[in-house]
This record gives sequence, C-alpha cells and structure tokens, in this order.
Amino acid sequence: MVRLVRAIVIAVLVLLVIFASAWSSLALWYRLPLPEVGRQASAILFGLFGALVVVALFGRRRFRAVLAFAVAFVLVLAWWSTIEPPANGAWAPDVARQVTGEFDGDLLTLTNVRDFEWRSATDFTQRWTTRSYDLNKLKSVDMFMSYWSGPTIAHVIMSFGFDDGRYLAWSIEVRRLSGGSFSPLADLFKSSPLVILAADERDVIGLRSNFRGEDVQIYRLRASPVAARLLLREYVSDANALAATPAFYNSLTTNCTTTIVKMMRVAGDAVPTDWRLVVNGYLPEYAYDRGALDISVPLSQLRSAAHIAARAHEDGLSPNFSQAIRVGVPSPQGAL
Repeated sequence: MVRLVRAIVIAVLVLLVIFASAWSSLALWYRLPLPEVGRQASAILFGLFGALVVVALFGRRRFRAVLAFAVAFVLVLAWWSTIEPPANGAWAPDVARQVTGEFDGDLLTLTNVRDFEWRSATDFTQRWTTRSYDLNKLKSVDMFMSYWSGPTIAHVIMSFGFDDGRYLAWSIEVRRLSGGSFSPLADLFKSSPLVILAADERDVIGLRSNFRGEDVQIYRLRASPVAARLLLREYVSDANALAATPAFYNSLTTNCTTTIVKMMRVAGDAVPTDWRLVVNGYLPEYAYDRGALDISVPLSQLRSAAHIAARAHEDGLSPNFSQAIRVGVPSPQGAL
C-alpha cells in the first residue's frame, strides 16, 4: 500500500512538473524582455531543469529537487505577475481605438464607432464616428460566426438591430501592433491586449466575408427586449472598463466567446457550462439546443441559410449590406 501511494504521488508530481516546466518555458520564450537568443536560451534551460527534476523524482533526492523547482516556479510566477498590458502602442489601424459609451436614460452615445471603407484586406479608408442609439428602438440581436480555421473555431460577433434599419456590431478582438498577426499560442502568454470594437456591419462583417475569405454565417436570436438591452449595456460597460484599465487577450480565458458568455450571465441569462463554449465553432448547435434560434425548422436548414458569402459578394458592401445578407434567414418566433 505504501508503495502504491508513493507511486501515485510521484506520478502526480511528474505531471505537475512537466506542465509547469512547459508553461514556464513558453512564458519565458514569449515575454522575457531579452533579445530572441536570450529568450530561447532561457526557455531551453528551464525546460532542461524541469526534465532533470522529473528524473530526480525517481531517486533519493526527490525532496530537494521538488523544493528547488518550487522556488524556481514561484520566481517565474512573481515575474509573470508584474507584466501589465500596455495602454498605448503602435496599434494596427483597425484596432487603434477603443469604443466608449455614455447613457442618458435609454439614449446611448458611442464614441469611436468603426466605419472603415474596405477595398481589400489591406487597402481601406479609415473612419471613426460618434453615433447615438435609442434602446427603446432596439428590435433584434443576431450572432455572426466567422469561420477562419475550419469548422471548430470561429470568431463570434454580436449585432444589435434598430427599427430605423441600422445595425451595431460588437467584435472582441486582439489589439495587434501594426504589422503584427494573431497567434492563438502566443496570446496565451500576455502577448496582446484586448480591444472591444463597435462597428458597422458592412465594415466588420464585410471585411471577413468579402476580403478575408472567411465563412461568415448569421443566426438570428430569440431574445426578450429586456435581455437585449441588458446585453448591450454590458457591452458598453465592458468597453468603458477596458478603456480605463487595459487587459490582455487570452485565447482560452478572455476571448470573443468567453467575454460574451460573461456578459450574458451578468445580464441575467442562464448560460450553462458546455464544451461548445470552448470549441466555439459549435455555438449554433448550442444555441439551437437552448432554444435561442428558430427551432421550428431543422438546424441543418438554419445552417444552410446562414452562409452570407454569396449575398455579401453580390451586394458589394453597399449601404443596403445588412438587409441583403439577411434575405432568407429565418427569424425565431419570439424574436424582438
């Protein structure tokens, strides 16, 4: 029995050391403020140190090895805790500004609403605008899924429609430096800040459907007026908080899906934990199972109607873009 317990303890320690070594090595590689050769050497050395500790766990000096590793890992964590997201930087133009908003009763005024005119994925005219919206005229909430890497992973954008025909899309993104790119692995290690964008659909949706070649799908949601207004208020609240205190984007814990889920829960909606909230390409199935979509028709029919590429290209980012991409898309009974 003693041998069995010892074996279990050693096995657990081996797994913990391997995980902590891998995490620390990657953290040093991505964030240590040294030239590339210094970061590479530090990451390799910590990995080798972890490997030696694993070997030592099977010998007589396991206690000393574990103690030494614990001290080293605590030092890495202490350094890690000092890394703060930058408030300023040479940001890429499309994520250069953080939207903010003010409420006067039910009248919402937003500053830095993005309204870029895109001619290609790299050629565009910048426009940042100030706009006002009456929450009493909010009539719809739609979910856009933009599949950029196969069927399992998508970028999620929520869009609020008003009875004057305007749509306000919200996109939670990586705040890249100019010339930088998105890396899911690097963004697990405090590589990029978070930014919340409010934008015209023909900007933030049209860019993805017409120029980036992503498979963009739209799903019209069932939401009560109260829930829709609360969710929009949460977007504004989070945007204002982010403008005041920058935060890091994280590919697993703080991304376009997890942030929306948090907002919906704060707004009072029940969002049970589900693996599809992580593997977010399956969010339409999750929403369908929760009754948030039109369940009077099969999900396969909703999926078929959801693809906007043909309608978006035919429209060509005209002022009628939002109406054109919704042609033939079912709306659930009980929608706003």
